[in-house]
Amino acid sequence: MARRPTIKDIARQAGVSESAVSFALNDRPGVSHDTRARIRRVAEELGWQPNSAARALSGERSGAVGLVLARPAHTLGVESFFLQLVSGIQEVLSTARTALLFQVVEDIDAECAVYRRWWAERRVDGVLVVDPRTSDPRPALLEGLALPAVTIGEALFPDVGAAAGREGGTGPSYVPSQAPAPAPSAARPASLSSVRADDTGAMAQVLEHLYGLGHRRIVHVAGLPGLAHTVRRMESLRAEAARRGLGPDQVRSVVTDYSDAEGAAATRRVLAEPDPPTALVYDNDVMAVAGSAVAAELGIPVPGRLSIVAWDDSALCRVTHPRLTALVRDTAGFGRLAAEELLAVLAGSPPGVRISERPRLEPRESTAPPPAHT
Repeated sequence: MARRPTIKDIARQAGVSESAVSFALNDRPGVSHDTRARIRRVAEELGWQPNSAARALSGERSGAVGLVLARPAHTLGVESFFLQLVSGIQEVLSTARTALLFQVVEDIDAECAVYRRWWAERRVDGVLVVDPRTSDPRPALLEGLALPAVTIGEALFPDVGAAAGREGGTGPSYVPSQAPAPAPSAARPASLSSVRADDTGAMAQVLEHLYGLGHRRIVHVAGLPGLAHTVRRMESLRAEAARRGLGPDQVRSVVTDYSDAEGAAATRRVLAEPDPPTALVYDNDVMAVAGSAVAAELGIPVPGRLSIVAWDDSALCRVTHPRLTALVRDTAGFGRLAAEELLAVLAGSPPGVRISERPRLEPRESTAPPPAHT
């Protein structure tokens, strides 16, 4: 195995002392401009990189940020959301020459343990926190550790949404934490940044579309029940249904683990009821495709007898027959916003709130008016 080049190797090839190499590579006085340039050129030719552990011990930044995902591992390989999110994060970090340290764990307690270990070992300069919980121990922990963090996917405050409108309506915007704004949510201390999403408004679009087509029996096949965005979507569905005079016996949610298997199982259950729904709304593309396959297996035509909506658009939604009506949002842009905010905080900016682009519903062939006899 090839040996990593050391300061001693650089000093030998450049014809200088090891202390001169240290001065040059750490931007300290004590060497001439020409010597500094020669040392750096030799270091680059040898492929030398600073030792992250040594940098951490000296109090320097590690040059890495962390992302921990506490979800069932079997749901990750088929869901496109996190692939797109990480793609956007990595796009920004790679430009800034910052590494992304990624880890998958079994639950929230294990995630908190990773944060404590990373902090103790100075492995990362900050973290990106996904899947805000309804009762979330992570923000308080990160604040106590003084570890910079950006939470991804918090609720959109009404007046923050108004600020987004001043910035151009549907596009992303930025609101500093110290600006006049409502009190921060209980889930996020004011010392932490966040990137927020309008799940409530997105669900309102979905229900408006289905109700306008004539659907009165609608089931939302939701994701994990402990996630804050799952709760927001369920609450928005109930509120929008009640506003239209539809009760919980007509419009309701069932929870799953986001997997195709549970999405399919939930679809079978609700379609076997005496008064089955005429429309299904799925919390991701994978479950929506699985639900469409179940309907085909049961001989239920889509959209002739059943309309289907997917929460996140993807290639799966566009190649499935019929093509699935879906909520379209820039998930990679969501990741870019989060990475930009974390890098800004690490560079000395105050924590703030960034607003992601508002999702839009794109009707396709999977939604239509229900049969007249329903």
